[in-house]
Order: sequence, then C-alpha cells, then structure tokens
Amino acid sequence: MIERIFGGSRRRFDSLSEQEILALAISSEEDDGRIYRNYADGLRADFPSSAIVFEKMAEEEDEHRRRLIDLHKAKFGDAVPLIRREHVSGFYHRKPDWLVRPLGLDKVRAQAADMERQAQRFYEHAAQRASDADIRKLLGDLAAAEARHEHRAEELAEQHLGPEAREDEDKAERRQFILTYIQPGLAGLMDGSVSTLAPIFAAAFATQDTWQTFLVGLAASVGAGISMGFTEVASDDGVISGRGSPIKRGFATGIMTTVGGLGHALPYLIPHFWTATITAIVIVVIELFVIAWIQRRYMETPWSRALFQVVLGGALVFAAGMLIGTA
Repeated sequence: MIERIFGGSRRRFDSLSEQEILALAISSEEDDGRIYRNYADGLRADFPSSAIVFEKMAEEEDEHRRRLIDLHKAKFGDAVPLIRREHVSGFYHRKPDWLVRPLGLDKVRAQAADMERQAQRFYEHAAQRASDADIRKLLGDLAAAEARHEHRAEELAEQHLGPEAREDEDKAERRQFILTYIQPGLAGLMDGSVSTLAPIFAAAFATQDTWQTFLVGLAASVGAGISMGFTEVASDDGVISGRGSPIKRGFATGIMTTVGGLGHALPYLIPHFWTATITAIVIVVIELFVIAWIQRRYMETPWSRALFQVVLGGALVFAAGMLIGTA
C-alpha cells in the first residue's frame, strides 16, 4: 500500500525509452487478451453468445500484440524487456476477473469499455513521446484501433447476439442478480423486520423505558444480522446452486437483517414512550409494505398473497411480543 501511494521503485512513464514503451504495450496487450478470454470463460456457461464476443475481442488484442512484437524485432531485436503495468508509476491497473466472479454482463461490458478507453489514452500519450516514425505510426494506429473497439464490440454483439440470444442472456442476468442479492436480502429483511418485533415490543410494554427498549432492539438486530449473514455464507457455496458468491449473499442477508430490525428499534431513541411506540408501529407497517413490494417486483408474487403473508406474520409476532410484555 505504501509503495502504491509513493511509487516505490516504479518508473515514471515519461522516463521510459521507446523500446520500453513497446515492451509495456506488448505486455499490456497480452494481459488484455488474457482478461477477455477469462471473461469469455466466465460467461460461457450462462451467456454463450456474449462469450463469443469476448473471444473475438481477445483475438484482436492478439493481433495488436503481434504487430508490436514485429516492430520491436525490427527496431530492437528479439529480446523484449520485462516491463508490466505494475512497474510504471501512475499506470492504470486491471482488477483480476477472479476477484469479481460470478461475472455479470453489465459489469463485464462496462469493464471492457473502460479497458479500451485506458488503452486508447496510453497509445495516444505514447505516440506523442515517440520520435521514430515507424513506432509513432504504429502507436497512433493502435490508439485509433482502441477508439474503434467500443464500436467493434457493438458490431460483434450484433453479429453473435440475435434478439433471442439477447433476451435469454438478459433473463439469465436478471436471475443471477435475484439469486445473489435480492433473494438473500429479502430473506434478511423479512427476518429482521418480523423476528425482532417480539423482543422489541415485549421489552417496550414490559419496561415502558424507551432507552432500555432501544438497547434490546439494537442487540437483537445486530445479533440477528451477524447470525443470518454467517448462516447464508455457510449454507451454500453457490457452486452447484448457481446462486453466486456466498460472501456477497452473506453481506446482503446480514445487512438487510440488521436494517429490518433497526427500523423499528430506532424510534425508541425518542424519550416519550407512546410517541416512540406509535412511530415504531408506523415504521413496521412501512417495512411490511416494502417487503410485499419487493416480493411483487422481483419474485413475481401476487400482491394479495405477498401482503397476506407479511401482514399475517408481522401481526402474529407483534401480538406475541405485546402479550408477553404486558403479562
């Protein structure tokens, strides 16, 4: 981290020779081709048509690398200096695709567009520094090629992604989003909103002390969030089920569980008991409506069924908490 901030032993880009600039361009094209093939590999199971697009883009990066190597051999010989992005201060970095799997179409497309823009800026800056006519010409040509790549990606998509393929991949992308974020988050929100009703309102009616009630609600919400998050992570690694990263699902579940419980715990920071309790009840109603809306919007559950499920469950738990608190 300190080396990244202060540069460490990295070279400044302006200090690179023309041979080193060519070597950096060669290694960058190799990395980009490898990244596109990794994208294709990560998308092939769920998005086969898009995988073909990235395979074609990798082939174009290979052609850029070949042209750079040919020029390097003509100008400087066969020995290419080992210089990579991480050796140059201030140079852009690529996030390894294995850190962000499972890959999503929107994420990959945005990353690919960003890669092309960065490569274009690199070649433009490198061409300005080159004094050799052949090197300057090739770098300028590659800058223009990278500028066209975004349009080329669209052309490849049109060629390999027909209307039916696009529709199928969009459905698969939506399904992956629901399985990784919406479903675990909804389960957490329901658990946090409903399961904490009993201890919070039991404490409220038993003590009629808003501060003590808030502490009970805070403890119940945070504890439930941690428990639900770890349970989600441990229950399914996502490999067989295809539900995505267990870490992402765990965070979605744990955070939404905590949020669901805190929603009706925070009103008890209000010192007046009945004001705090009425506010908490109003928030509970809003929470239950939000849960029903999410079920309707993403899980395609009919409004009547969604409202019946959450209202009945919430009412039963609320009644249990109030009865226990007043006993």
